[in-house]
Amino acid sequence: MTWAANTISELYKSRWQIEIFFREIKQLLHFKSFIGTSENAVMIHIWTTLITILVLKYLKSIAKYGWRLSNLVSFIRLNLFVKIDLQKWLDGPFDDVPIPQKEYQGLLF
Repeated sequence: MTWAANTISELYKSRWQIEIFFREIKQLLHFKSFIGTSENAVMIHIWTTLITILVLKYLKSIAKYGWRLSNLVSFIRLNLFVKIDLQKWLDGPFDDVPIPQKEYQGLLF
């Protein structure tokens, strides 16, 4: 009861920024809850999420194509295990991509 109204409004503003941050990462990376319940597990989850977002934003910044971050995340999910040149794909995701030829392993097959 001794804090000034301005102090309380600044605390609420800071708290609101934290809420917005968690809402954005939950929407962007599609997780509903934290994997673990311990403080360490939650901190690991937060740090890996931050690293993931930083990597995605970096990929978005180096791409010549005008990606939206949510679209980039969706397309990377779809193409995660496809062997392509990442920079070429980021620059022109809808360009014709040559189909790689199957390489056989000698006489084994």
